[in-house]
Amino acid sequence: MIEFKSFASGSAGNMYTVSDGTTKIMIEAGITIKRIKQALDFKASDVSAVLLSHSHGDHSKSIKDMVKLGVDCYMPLATAEELNIDSHRIKPIEAGKTFSIGSLKVYPFKAQHDVECYGYLILNENEERLLFLTDSYYCKYTFKGLTHIAVEANYSKSILDKNIDEGITPRIMRKRLIKSHFSLENVLEFLKANDLSKVQEIHLLHLSDSNSDEALFKSEVQKLTGKPVYIA
Repeated sequence: MIEFKSFASGSAGNMYTVSDGTTKIMIEAGITIKRIKQALDFKASDVSAVLLSHSHGDHSKSIKDMVKLGVDCYMPLATAEELNIDSHRIKPIEAGKTFSIGSLKVYPFKAQHDVECYGYLILNENEERLLFLTDSYYCKYTFKGLTHIAVEANYSKSILDKNIDEGITPRIMRKRLIKSHFSLENVLEFLKANDLSKVQEIHLLHLSDSNSDEALFKSEVQKLTGKPVYIA
């Protein structure tokens, strides 16, 4: 059975794990190595690999430390080039090319961010399917048979516009946000477009500190899907 856990989510840093009971993968390394070790109960050797979505520091902060611990780190080729880490533990991957990590299969696909960024579809041997997608302002793909969804819901357009009008959020931030991060409104449209019949749970990731509302986001997604929703 697939188990998804969030240990840090947001602009201050991101780190998650996914496990099927046999293989554990860490997704993102955007917090300090000290916090990562604590999150892993000081058993970094239990992690088979790290998946990195892109090069921004809130996702990649401790990737060099994970390399030093002897963990293979998979990431887009452009991300590997941007991070410029010379190690055989760095594993550049390509969108659309499936690979295996232990008992899990990983299908990387392109997200829509302001740098090269990948989302991941992760399958276990029982054909359970976890979709992981963050730092993307929309998704041009749809997926069948998903059982777990972990997707960014960074902001709401209505909250963002209200904060801009009130001077809480700089107006210049609006253009970047709408071209680099998933809004609640886009998440709802994304969920409508996908087959949710087998979905067991939905995790909302990377909520903005000022341009989101946890209770509202959870309520809106639950109302639409009828599925258990968790805020990372």
